[in-house]
Amino acid sequence: MQPDKITFDPAKDIKDSISEITKVEKEWEEISSEDILKVLGQTIKKDDFNKLLVFLCQLLAYSESSQINLSFNAPSSSGKSYLALEIADLFPKEDVLKLGYASPTSFFHTTSEYSKEKNGYVVNLERKIVIFLDMPHSLLLQHLRPLLSHDEKEILVKITDKSAKGGIKTKDIFIRGYPAVLFCSANFNLDEQELTRFILLSPETNQEKIREAIYERVKKEADREGYIKLLNENPDRQALKQRIIDIRDSFVSEIDLGNPEKLLQMFYERNKVLKPRHSRDIQRIASLAKAFALLNLWTRERVGDAIKTNEKDLENAFKIWDEISVAQDLGVSPYILNLYKEVIVPVYEEKDKAGLSRQEIMKKHFEVYGRHIADWQLRQEIIPMMKTSGLVSEEQDPLDKRKLLIYPLVQLTTSGAQEIVSRRGEEGATDAQIEDIFGVKPI
Repeated sequence: MQPDKITFDPAKDIKDSISEITKVEKEWEEISSEDILKVLGQTIKKDDFNKLLVFLCQLLAYSESSQINLSFNAPSSSGKSYLALEIADLFPKEDVLKLGYASPTSFFHTTSEYSKEKNGYVVNLERKIVIFLDMPHSLLLQHLRPLLSHDEKEILVKITDKSAKGGIKTKDIFIRGYPAVLFCSANFNLDEQELTRFILLSPETNQEKIREAIYERVKKEADREGYIKLLNENPDRQALKQRIIDIRDSFVSEIDLGNPEKLLQMFYERNKVLKPRHSRDIQRIASLAKAFALLNLWTRERVGDAIKTNEKDLENAFKIWDEISVAQDLGVSPYILNLYKEVIVPVYEEKDKAGLSRQEIMKKHFEVYGRHIADWQLRQEIIPMMKTSGLVSEEQDPLDKRKLLIYPLVQLTTSGAQEIVSRRGEEGATDAQIEDIFGVKPI
């Protein structure tokens, strides 16, 4: 994991260690996902696929055009922002922009510089990591849609602003570059146009992870100065931080797919029925493969200033994608999908496939997770998102027309590493046709 001829002495001051590294010509050896997880696991417990994906997302800020966008959607206190911030701490501070909240105009005012050449203001987000610690104003998201979609490297946005005389004037804002963008929000009511531009994630909230996180927090609080000193002097952590700097400073112009035919073969094996969103999904898988190649650029084939992915990069990319593909295919966060599988489907089976009231879902949620879920959140955010994705339907209670009952529509099964989704009525198919195509019976 460390470059040749470099040794770390924990007894030395960490600044001396870093200055020693920078004097050496770096030719880093191959590094694996397990090596990355070992370093990230020092401060982030469990959540292996999430933290690896967040790390790769932030690393792709140093690519030319392969950046991806992540959105963490989960209840408050589940560790959304902690994940993003802890990993961002490995990257140079000048490359990370952290925003607690931003209105449309404040975002452009605080990050822009006037350009005489363009007669407007330039927001330079090239090779930057932008972390929104809470969901920004919806209008700001609308302004950023072309940027998140990578439509153009430089986008013109016109905003209105109050002049010194109290009037209204128009400002030209030029947004430059493709940043790596991460959103952290407890709000599940997202616009569909934003949903398709993000990979949706949710932190793990199982008992084992919570227990380990509590233990780590107590260690830190018992001796904060000693904890941080020990962390900063860890040779693997320092080696990874230096590796990131060297990746940034290498200025790789492009990352090409070494074997596009293999990518297509692996993708078609997993997706028998193609959907419009798959054109974006395969681009994201390709970006993940490119992230692994960028991480190991010193051992990848070079063509000029460009590098190429290899077959191992593709396998690593699909290993991550297989873990999150079902939620992405449905357009919901893993938290919503798990709630569906662990709460709604079981209580539906317990009731012998009778319609469910919200109260029954809330009761089962408490039994499974040990915490309450707000009725308004279930009614206004979670159930509407499940309906939009085709997971559930709502129908009137035959005994009381004033009430709506919830019915699950999708059965999820696991086959190896991949989950197959079958929907009742997909393209007008009968139950027998669905079973024949997907190998599972619809509910």
